[in-house]
Amino acid sequence: MEIRRAVIIVMDSCGVGEAPDAAEYGDTGADTIGHVSEAVGGLSLPNFQAAGLGNLHPAILGVPPVENPTMAVGRMREASGGKDSTTGHWEIAGLITEEPHATFTDTGFPAELIDRLQIETGYQFIGNYAASGTVIIDELGPDHLSSGALILYTSADSVLQIAAHDSVADVPELHRVCAIARTICDDYRIGRVIARPFIGEPGEFHRTYDRKDFAMPPHGPTILDKAHAAGLQTYGVGKIEDLFVGRGLTDAVHTEGDRDGLDHTIAAINAVEQGLIFTNLVDLDMRYGHREDPEGYAAGLAVIDEFIPQLVDALTPLDLLIFTADHGNDPTDGDTDHTREYVPLMVWSGGAAGVILGAREQYTDVAATIADGFDLEPFPVGKSFLHDITDRIA
Repeated sequence: MEIRRAVIIVMDSCGVGEAPDAAEYGDTGADTIGHVSEAVGGLSLPNFQAAGLGNLHPAILGVPPVENPTMAVGRMREASGGKDSTTGHWEIAGLITEEPHATFTDTGFPAELIDRLQIETGYQFIGNYAASGTVIIDELGPDHLSSGALILYTSADSVLQIAAHDSVADVPELHRVCAIARTICDDYRIGRVIARPFIGEPGEFHRTYDRKDFAMPPHGPTILDKAHAAGLQTYGVGKIEDLFVGRGLTDAVHTEGDRDGLDHTIAAINAVEQGLIFTNLVDLDMRYGHREDPEGYAAGLAVIDEFIPQLVDALTPLDLLIFTADHGNDPTDGDTDHTREYVPLMVWSGGAAGVILGAREQYTDVAATIADGFDLEPFPVGKSFLHDITDRIA
């Protein structure tokens, strides 16, 4: 085996410019990180700047290219159809999704689905339209509290979301309802059912970190499955356990924000002797991208930047640290939904500094590289960049 540990950190929604097929998704001109930098008058990300973030995207205000990046840098386009979190994470883990999961943005969910959901859960539902989660709980929260009907909504992604105030349906009850919804949604190719608990009073509602994603199971083996079958440790941080329905994981932890997620990632690095750590940092997407908040997005990027030295200090030259994303979510485009963009590929290892990884044609290159490093059976798609970075180790 050529590597000891691999750490994938998905900065949820951190797109780096429109993908070649962005127009097909209504995302012409999308540029999450570039537009955030313009909106706030420049980003301050000293560690990402040193790593080469400005080299892979030279239009980030405040983060110029550097002569000698500390990481290997490139960018990746998505080969799968769609632009949702499930599809993006699965592709990073080695699976291409040819047919996008179904969406119901324009029409809402069909009446027969709602009927089944009401019969099988025992609840009535209000909403059933595409909306921002924070907006819809403000709009329908008072009715929800008085009637006991749960709030149901969707977005441009393949998601059925159910929101409930803790006084109407507490977290275990909401999870029960969403588990039932998951079995119904399988018949409609809906990628995820998401439980969205919230608390507070009308006018001051806010969502909690007790969110839970109920995803479809991956349609083939992922890098987690392959590593686990080979006897390696596999650790999921954040919503990884939900997105992969726990498959291929020896351990997992849910988190309360990105600081917590990064603390758990460092703890996992220190606990895992040999294996794979897969982290999702959700705040950029959930708290800032969907809420059209570029100032918050900039602050969220600064939190991740702050942790880079601690992450690197926990690693050895035979480890891989990979920063990437699953899609974009441009918070300046007047739309709360995901965007079809390139995503960053930034890699630290003993020989990675300054390597140019270029524009890659699929996210599966990440899984191909990790499989190569652990001497696992290769994936049918994806091109490993392992030897571009490890052959330079002295």
